[in-house]
Amino acid sequence: MNKQIDQQSADNIRALAVAMVEKANSGHPGGPMGGADFMHILYSEFFNYDPTDMTWPFRDRFFMDAGHLSTLMYAQYYLLGNYKKEDVANFRQWGSITPGHPEVDFERGIENTSGPLGQGHTMGVGAAIAAKFLEARFGDWVNHKIYGFISDGGVQEEISQGAGRIAGHLGLSNFIMFFDSNDIQLSTSTDEVTTEDTAMKYEAWGWKVVTIDGHDHEQIRKALTDANNETEKPTLIIGKTIMGKGCVTANGDMYEGHCELHGKPIGDTGADYEKTLLNLGADVDNPFDIYTDVADFYKNVIETKKSNAAKKKAEIESWRQENEALANKLDYFFSGELPKLDFESIEHKGGLATRAASANVLAYLAENVENMIVSSADLSNSDKTDGFLKKTTALKKGDFSGAFLQSGVAELTMASIANGIALHGGVIPVVATFFVFSDYMKPAIRLSAIQELPVKYVWTHDAFRVGEDGPTHQPIEQEAQIRLLEKLKNHSGNQSFLALRPADSAETSIAWKMALENDKTPTGLILSRQGIKDVPAQGTSRYQEALGSQKGGYLVRAVENPDVVLVANGSEVSTLVAAADILEAEKGLKVSIASVISEGLFKQQPKEYQESVIPTDKPLFGLTAGLPVNLEALVGERGKVFGLDHFGYSAPAGVLDEKFGFTGEQVSKNVMAYLDTVLIK
Repeated sequence: MNKQIDQQSADNIRALAVAMVEKANSGHPGGPMGGADFMHILYSEFFNYDPTDMTWPFRDRFFMDAGHLSTLMYAQYYLLGNYKKEDVANFRQWGSITPGHPEVDFERGIENTSGPLGQGHTMGVGAAIAAKFLEARFGDWVNHKIYGFISDGGVQEEISQGAGRIAGHLGLSNFIMFFDSNDIQLSTSTDEVTTEDTAMKYEAWGWKVVTIDGHDHEQIRKALTDANNETEKPTLIIGKTIMGKGCVTANGDMYEGHCELHGKPIGDTGADYEKTLLNLGADVDNPFDIYTDVADFYKNVIETKKSNAAKKKAEIESWRQENEALANKLDYFFSGELPKLDFESIEHKGGLATRAASANVLAYLAENVENMIVSSADLSNSDKTDGFLKKTTALKKGDFSGAFLQSGVAELTMASIANGIALHGGVIPVVATFFVFSDYMKPAIRLSAIQELPVKYVWTHDAFRVGEDGPTHQPIEQEAQIRLLEKLKNHSGNQSFLALRPADSAETSIAWKMALENDKTPTGLILSRQGIKDVPAQGTSRYQEALGSQKGGYLVRAVENPDVVLVANGSEVSTLVAAADILEAEKGLKVSIASVISEGLFKQQPKEYQESVIPTDKPLFGLTAGLPVNLEALVGERGKVFGLDHFGYSAPAGVLDEKFGFTGEQVSKNVMAYLDTVLIK
């Protein structure tokens, strides 16, 4: 090994990070300068991938937690040929492929959109779980590593507890994380906010922990070698580093370890930009150049990566020849395709809660979709994901033959892990909890949407009918919050989230069908705790009629030239059916009823179809157990929405229905009161 070229390479990374931030006049230079040594040793000597096939499923993966250190990644990947000089020079600019925080870009080596601190390494844990899941089914040759990079802030974020606990409990020996421990964060030194023993904490969770000088290349090599040889535990490498390593003042004095070097161009600190570049061996006039010796060295590194990948691919090909059926299954898993599924064959008893209907679907999926991991936040017997669990076993340390992840009470961690599973590929993640606890999941849900990941969210106990548990457990505003993501487009120009609240068992089967077939964005199923009277079929097959849900909304009761059209989703649809029966029998009115399982999807349909379901020239009345805004865009200004504008109360569900006005009789009165205010043609 060549100590000189190693030092030059690390310094080149530092100089590039400094130059990117200085030119953009925005960013975080100090951290990348501290982490450069680890990155260089990791990527030049340990990290396995194929430079000619960046999406190779069995590559090592690197999950950046400290997204503000994006320049560290861009500089490293620039040395490896993944970026061009103009790319790093346009850091943080409009249209550049080097944004201020990494955004998932497999072709250039960016495995995740980092987002708020803590989620990046947690997604790495998810990827490690997916890899272990696949190894259990296809053999020990599935032995690629998942690397994480975390900072003090990521360690402090509460999500790190869930990620650390789960990774240690499951014995994720394929997960190796570097903690860039420089004792400095954005506004303070770490000793002002914490005195915890990080090493002891991770050891208590079941991790192998080693503390090293993060600038000593020999110590980095040994730590990575030992971590790669570890077979029982995830590894945390605590690298003691220096914030702004290599910074100097105008007169050449060292200026390292200062808090101000964290979050602004070093030219705006006590350090000098040009003198620092010179100290790092850079050309001040050409700060985005790769040093000549470093360029030559990395050409050899790239060739070595290609050679090693070819050898691994040959090993895999040999396995494929000897295991044709398994090889075909493996390809199928990574294709994203689904097996042929007959959702109509799933039987439901009458009047089920939609969470119970979901359990029936999950039991069917457990026997027919082999590459699905379902997880619940200690609620499987209540959110009814135990329908899946009863057909499989929980993932355990040393045994990943099952397909259920017992996450414990950690909604955000669980959701972020699901994102990592989806990013890894080959496995379909499903996560479940009570709908009100989606509040704890929102940061990860948002990253699901931004990264366009097909995570399936299952949220039960969908409304105030949770009843006796009281206002803290009764979702009122949650549906409105989730449906905002249906109104928000992702960078592909598509609806960023699909929120589905089915009206009965038939629609629940269809909702699961829609969720599994949606491989472009995350999907949320919003399900009831209480039993729901099934919507009557207009013809011979309720399931066939419920397929209308695939357009976001359809008429569950259609009459010619209706006097009023009632609109709802979820359990309120059956309440509208009861109200319509009264209106027709006692008032002689002709009533149509629309079930709109997804406003976002419904609004994507042709205007003619939308008008056929919810005609704008008829009186429109909406009913929602949440905020009226859930339906206001559907019924328009002339329509009326009856919903809630207050939190819930503790009482039996039936009592709350009476008190809040959600019975067929009370709704029929509200509809008549509304009709008295509009001109009926």
